[in-house]
Amino acid sequence: MPTHTALRICPFCEATCGLTLTISDNRVTGARGDRDDVFSAGFICPKGASFGELDNDPDRLTRPLVRRDGVLTEATWDEAYAVVAERLGAVIGEYGGASVGVYLGNPNAHTIAGSLYAPLIIRGLGTRQVFSASTLDQMPKHVALGLMFGSAVAFTVPDLDRTDYLVIIGANPLVSNGSLATAADFPGKLRALRKRGGRLTVIDPARTRTAELADRHLAPRPGTDAALLFAIVHVLFEEDLVAADLGGIAEHVTGVEQVRALADEFSPEAVAEACGVRAEEIREVARELAAAPTAAVYGRIGTSTVEFGTIGSWLVDVINVLTGNLDRPGGAMFPLGAAAPAPRPPKPGRGFKTGRWASRVSGYPEVLSELP
Repeated sequence: MPTHTALRICPFCEATCGLTLTISDNRVTGARGDRDDVFSAGFICPKGASFGELDNDPDRLTRPLVRRDGVLTEATWDEAYAVVAERLGAVIGEYGGASVGVYLGNPNAHTIAGSLYAPLIIRGLGTRQVFSASTLDQMPKHVALGLMFGSAVAFTVPDLDRTDYLVIIGANPLVSNGSLATAADFPGKLRALRKRGGRLTVIDPARTRTAELADRHLAPRPGTDAALLFAIVHVLFEEDLVAADLGGIAEHVTGVEQVRALADEFSPEAVAEACGVRAEEIREVARELAAAPTAAVYGRIGTSTVEFGTIGSWLVDVINVLTGNLDRPGGAMFPLGAAAPAPRPPKPGRGFKTGRWASRVSGYPEVLSELP
């Protein structure tokens, strides 16, 4: 069979980068970024580049395995489904659906089949023991958004094309092409920001590729993001840098004085030693955010996978609010899809709740029908 190329979309994450696959004898022998893809413009990350190795891995499952006499043996799909019905059915019959746990891996969120059929299976099993990749890498962000905006998916996205000052915390879009803020050619947009005279600050313990591109790189100790962000909030209040005009969201903003009180003890000098960042550097970031014509703070996985991930994720948008940059051009905006329905006022009594049930052993609260 001759060698040919095939244009595909990478299924590994929401960045949905274009791939050009080289296929020989019905096997993927090479993978590179599709330069003509209008979205990714040739970008490819290490996961996408290893597509061929994954496809040809000798340990990759190509048929169902059924355990017979203690040994996993290849079987037909009909045989496998019969075993599932018999053995899983027996467990559910004796112990109930709650005895079954379901784990949904990352690609489920990026396929139509994953969206359609996983909920049906979960309901059919009758279980609430559901776990997913989201509880590993972004659930604190969902909680912060839900409690702040009333919707756990009300993500704010930095207006990369128009912002004058961008702060990235806990993200490395030069490698990931962006996440929870997917943008066409994210690395190119960061370079364009610098080229038009804008400034980029990166807050990350590691000297990432994105940090190398930045005008300033703060390297706090891992897990101290919330303390550092609280210190920025502290400076905004202490130095009277909170925006006088909060823009179109002003009528919806409540709790400013409570935030001031919460931040009172988190001066840059108080957190500097714990964070491993000089107090003056923290103050400079706060001043630059307040002084920029437009600015946006964008946080990602690094702000979530730490002890105070929910607080840190919340503070990202607190700063966007206090600097007058929430939902304004050049700031952090709520996106609206091309086919999205017109916004409707929320119904009375609706809101975001957690803890409708808890995990069986540790008692951890449910969030978005999932357990950590």
